[in-house]
Amino acid sequence: MSALSRILRSPILRSPIVQLSVCLLAVPALAAPPATRQQLQITGYVISADLDPASNRLTATADVTFTTLEDVTSPSFELNNGLQLTKATDAKNQPLESERLTSNSTVRFTLTNPIPKGTTTTFHFEYAGTLKGSDTSPVEGIKMASVEDPISILLYPGAWFPMTGLYTNRFTAEMHIRVPSDERVVGSGSGVAATKSLPGNRTEYTFNWAKPGFPGTIIAGKFLEPTTAGNMHVYVTERTKEASADFARQAEREFLYMSATFGQPESARINLVELPDDAVSATWAPEIAAIAGNRIIARNEQRLLSNTLAHQWWGNQVSPATMNDAWITNGMSRYSELMYLEDSAGKTALQAAITDVSAGALAYDTEPLNTLGRLDPYSPQFQSMTLEKGAMVFHMLRWEMGDEIFAKFLRALLTEYGGKSIRTSNLQKIAEDQSKLNLEPFFAQWIDGTGAPTFTNKYTVFRLGSNKGFRTIGAVNQDLDLFRMPIELRIETDGKTEIRRVDVSGTDSQFTVETFGRPRRITVDPDGWLLKSTPDLAVRVAVLRGQQMVAQGDLTGALAEYQKALDSNRNSSLASYRIGEIFFMQRNYQSAANSFRDSLRGDLDPKWTEVWSHIELGRIFDVTGQRDRAVNEYRLAVQTNDNTQGAVNEARALMQKPYQRERTDN
Repeated sequence: MSALSRILRSPILRSPIVQLSVCLLAVPALAAPPATRQQLQITGYVISADLDPASNRLTATADVTFTTLEDVTSPSFELNNGLQLTKATDAKNQPLESERLTSNSTVRFTLTNPIPKGTTTTFHFEYAGTLKGSDTSPVEGIKMASVEDPISILLYPGAWFPMTGLYTNRFTAEMHIRVPSDERVVGSGSGVAATKSLPGNRTEYTFNWAKPGFPGTIIAGKFLEPTTAGNMHVYVTERTKEASADFARQAEREFLYMSATFGQPESARINLVELPDDAVSATWAPEIAAIAGNRIIARNEQRLLSNTLAHQWWGNQVSPATMNDAWITNGMSRYSELMYLEDSAGKTALQAAITDVSAGALAYDTEPLNTLGRLDPYSPQFQSMTLEKGAMVFHMLRWEMGDEIFAKFLRALLTEYGGKSIRTSNLQKIAEDQSKLNLEPFFAQWIDGTGAPTFTNKYTVFRLGSNKGFRTIGAVNQDLDLFRMPIELRIETDGKTEIRRVDVSGTDSQFTVETFGRPRRITVDPDGWLLKSTPDLAVRVAVLRGQQMVAQGDLTGALAEYQKALDSNRNSSLASYRIGEIFFMQRNYQSAANSFRDSLRGDLDPKWTEVWSHIELGRIFDVTGQRDRAVNEYRLAVQTNDNTQGAVNEARALMQKPYQRERTDN
């Protein structure tokens, strides 16, 4: 079992934020870049596939139509390592000689006659194999293609059909999927899916997606009769039935908000689908938003769901032209999640989330966003940068433009590039056209560069005379010589609080403000509009890096990062909590208990550390045979009234049934 798989199965993941970290690694982004530039543009598929969950077997044929982007002598296609190619022919039905490269999950062909640039042709593939778990996945430890009971997943990033240019190569698809008659199948085009009964208690589902996009995901399973809530069509198994209505209502609210904000997506239909608990936490395709069943049951999928739904616009309607442009769609899907959070829970909730997103943006900020195509896109750096720093870029653009212009800018992006791929240069042009601003310095700082400013300010206050108020002359200092952006100053006076917007350019920027009351304190960027380095963020950055090391199985490295966080703030509840988690994983229960108690005695930032520290202490007492002490901790957890990540629900359940640690193969 891989390190990531062990972490995914750990009971520790019931606690908050660790789940978020793993989600970032597990949500399909973009496949690893090929060794050479893309040679083919696939335009369409006709796929016929037979799923046999009893034997975990997939048998399929695929007709792949593509256009060559250069003269091609050795075309290659990604194909899951669990699948063996049994036959391949060209457009003239001539056999093709193939070579399997398991190191990068590809099949390469050697052609007798090169295919000239600009030629459109079709290859025919026949293949079969066993797909179970994550052993053959293109990404180690993450299940993306598996034929199992009760749910089979054939996700686009799982390379269950011959493919190239994941999430950058738009295509059409006609799919014929055969399953046992007690299963239902969901794919893109479900609204017009045709079904027919076959001999041997089998059913065939046919899906057609005629608009170039990414209709490469199929999910089949023993789903109940689908229910409907507005545009939401819900496919769940018996075990998640009770939570499905809330799931659908939440999705409908989020979908309506995004439709009102971004405009209608390509399809008004959304299929909400349950995923297996041991697969990715979420995935998307045209008309599909799929979430892990345990997240649905726990009713803690709200933010993950809004991020997933946002891909109907940012990923499906508009897609990145290259891996270097992935920050646009990944970042905007994350920022859509934050925009909905602000709309539903208020400005304070947004500001709290921005703190965590800023930590993610700074955790691996050593490569410019426009060069990330060189990285493994499942690496912590690629994920953190495209998702978190990408989101912060949009957050800062909103600050520069103002809310009204920012909304017009987003709609202009979707209108001009709907059904197309987009580059960073295209986005910059639309941003400048809509805002009438020169954004070259902005993009030079945040897309072409790295780092974030550390702000300080100094000022002197002068009295203007009797009852005439005060003039404050000061300077904003920061450490990036080329930095240029407007910032907000909050001036707290003896009377009311004043807000001023000033332009910062270079390391030392002067400002003058006049107020009626005497200024007592001036805060730079009080509402968190800018990505910046602060002492508090240094703690969160170290903790986040530690979390990502945990997700990779490097507990020693994670402890070192958490210790850095404690060195920055000895009172950090978050750092103590994370250290306690690692000791719990290692079954060092006394050290774990000490750390969770340190968390409770700390600054309780973030607030959820209190409720979850009590729960973790309760679990320790349960596994060490001290049930009365465990129940007391669970009772204290309930008394916090903090249900972050279902904490109160978890505590109440543990009061009824003692915690039992899962057995592992270690």
